[in-house]
Amino acid sequence: MSDAQTISILRQKTQKGLMKKANVIGIGVGRKETAGKAEKELSLKVFVQEKVAASTLSSKDIIPKEIDGITTDVTAVGEIYAFQNPQGRHRPAMPGISIGHYAITAGTFGAVVRDATTNERLILSNNHVLANSNSASKGDSILQPGRADGGKDPQDRIADLERFMKISWKGGGGDDDDNCPIAAFFESLLNTFAALIGSGTRLKQVKAEVVNLIDAAVARPVNDAIIEDAILKIGTVTGTAEASIGMKVKKSGRTTGYTEGVINALDATIEVSYGSTTALFEQQIFANHMSDPGDSGSLIVSQDNRAVGLLFAGSSTVTVINPISAVLSGLNIVI
Repeated sequence: MSDAQTISILRQKTQKGLMKKANVIGIGVGRKETAGKAEKELSLKVFVQEKVAASTLSSKDIIPKEIDGITTDVTAVGEIYAFQNPQGRHRPAMPGISIGHYAITAGTFGAVVRDATTNERLILSNNHVLANSNSASKGDSILQPGRADGGKDPQDRIADLERFMKISWKGGGGDDDDNCPIAAFFESLLNTFAALIGSGTRLKQVKAEVVNLIDAAVARPVNDAIIEDAILKIGTVTGTAEASIGMKVKKSGRTTGYTEGVINALDATIEVSYGSTTALFEQQIFANHMSDPGDSGSLIVSQDNRAVGLLFAGSSTVTVINPISAVLSGLNIVI
């Protein structure tokens, strides 16, 4: 059995050559692992992002089982990231960190998307993060970090609100523009007639319950160089995927950082509280608890980094997600 000092000398001797091989990101000394269990034998550890079949590698990139009589152990460790505070200020800013309309606390920068018409890059998050739950106007300042994390306007302004899908509140939410003008005209006309003939009967317009599909908005960065595409601790998104029950997913958010979960329900209708009012959503995706307040706006992605949905709500037991197809079509964007 080789000792640690001998293997360390071998590491120094072979490091340059091994680091040139495809997928290799590090070398070290440690116990050989078999089926996830560490053995007594020390080995030359060769760290790779992911293990691949030898048949897919060229001969020059294959790690030999032994070097100078010392066993090698190829270990997958994933992509190694420098730890970054998702609640801090970042320039350029990346998805997975704190962001928000100047009047709210903070949510999460979900993804960099493109306008389907102009192809310009935009910041994606929730309506209640970027548009203050319908109370914002186009051009409003978007801060990074969000106000709860020390963001101030104008010094931390990173973008301007571009557009959002309006949330329809249960009962109408007091928004007069939700009234049907034709129905309102006949309501007024017939009530006036009833008063003239002395009738005490009055008509009142009744609104049908409106349901929502998404809580989403996009903002235009103040300049294109101020944002980058790769999501913190996840990397670059490679397309989209339709959710399925049992699918493993992951996200990077402002509050809980990188977490993983499993989709456990589809096509869900759910009532969501927004503090003083509520909204009804249909066709939603449920995952297990993988988020907390402040993670709103996080992009939910599959294990192979395809966008599945936009996180917008949750509880102590579940996470609620807008389907990515509805988000893209609703905001006229592509990812």
